[in-house]
Amino acid sequence: MLQMRNVINISLPAPLTNIVDSEIKSGQFASRSEFIRHLLRLWSENKLYNELEQSRKELETGRGKVLKTLKDLR
Repeated sequence: MLQMRNVINISLPAPLTNIVDSEIKSGQFASRSEFIRHLLRLWSENKLYNELEQSRKELETGRGKVLKTLKDLR
């Protein structure tokens, strides 16, 4: 399935641009876009991890609810 791509322009101060360009020159990333996509993936994974940790803590303290079926979501 072909995914549509959207162009998003961002501005970065010179020090941050230098970091991105340095990573590209080191061979870690092929382009600035690839670098930014990588950061967004890491952010998304971290957000999911934090949500799961919060749920785990709620379950441990008895504040969470264990769902046995999808009907329990209501």
